[in-house]
Amino acid sequence: MELSVKLEVFEGPLDLLLHLIDKNKVNIYDIPIVEITTQYMEYIREMQRQDLNIMSEFLVMAATLLNIKAKMLLPASADEDGEEEDPRAELVEKLLEYKMYKYMSLELKDRMVDAERSMYRKPALPKEVQDYEEPIDMDELLGDLTLAKLGAVFKSLMKRQEDKIDPVRSKFGKVEKEEVSLTEKISYVERYARERGCFSFQTLMLSQKTKMHRIVAFLAVLELVKGGKLHVFQTDNFGDITIEAALEGTKDPALGMEEKKQKESDGSETDWR
Repeated sequence: MELSVKLEVFEGPLDLLLHLIDKNKVNIYDIPIVEITTQYMEYIREMQRQDLNIMSEFLVMAATLLNIKAKMLLPASADEDGEEEDPRAELVEKLLEYKMYKYMSLELKDRMVDAERSMYRKPALPKEVQDYEEPIDMDELLGDLTLAKLGAVFKSLMKRQEDKIDPVRSKFGKVEKEEVSLTEKISYVERYARERGCFSFQTLMLSQKTKMHRIVAFLAVLELVKGGKLHVFQTDNFGDITIEAALEGTKDPALGMEEKKQKESDGSETDWR
């Protein structure tokens, strides 16, 4: 007949070690590592028969216990101060820390259980009572307030407001991103030129809404002039620039102006002769 042993559920290897220490009633600062390791390995063998999914952490602790057991069989080593090192010191520190957190969790659990037993009654005051506001007695509120004291309070409030203002960031302007498409502006200027035939460059610039629109419109004019769709000429130095739509089969107005000046120049020379 097979003997069935029911094991307690432990939250981890440290929980199992604390159980064995309490069960054997030994001092946690002086753990009999040989005895505890033997009992721990017996629990590990029983756990392997039931569930292998939770064995990894317990096997790591088993290896640690065997390592400590081996070190305790060797001659004791001393640290820099000449004191003998206890191989169990690190394990004892982990057990004490785990024990502290375990007791804290139990305390929080008890408080949660106690909180579930508490019942609160919702306020049942009439609406008239809730909406009641005590009248303000201006004489009592003002008391011995004078204009001088009122001025001092006002200056204090203004000073606090000034201290809140960042001297650097307060001077920053508002930056707005404005999307202006050059392709759309070229189409606009081309349509503008076809409708008017000949127009002033200044008039085109004044019809733009913002500085960015003017810049993009200027680039659009340059692109259309480069493509031969617009002709640009200027009669006088520093005078207004005239823009004319280039129609198929027409001559560049700028070339016409040059020919006219050349003819006038030739005529003047003939008369002088």
